Amino acid sequence: MPEGPELHMAARFINQVAKHHKFGGRIVKSEVSTKNPDVDFDAKSYLISAETRGKELKVFLEDKKDSKSKTHILFRFGMSGCFKFNPVEDLPKHAHLRFFTLEEEPQQVLSFVDYRS
Repeated sequence: MPEGPELHMAARFINQVAKHHKFGGRIVKSEVSTKNPDVDFDAKSYLISAETRGKELKVFLEDKKDSKSKTHILFRFGMSGCFKFNPVEDLPKHAHLRFFTLEEEPQQVLSFVDYRS
């Protein structure tokens, strides 16, 4: 089970990736992720940031054109789970939540991967 330091490292990873890449479009939930809610946030371009508190990781999304349009996603890590950044064609099988880059060839995806669900 991921502990505080692992979650802190996950937040740092998300923040580092977000610092160097542009994200936008629909946030996609995998077809097999039935217990997780849909993320109703659709901005052409948005900022991603993350922070942790205890065993929770919160990912913040903010529309680049309208700073009042924002939301967050709260992750409570179970026995496993991590964030990965890959080209779309190398998307991990268990990538349950996907944030896509803009204006990149090949297109990349930041995804939450959990092999146990």
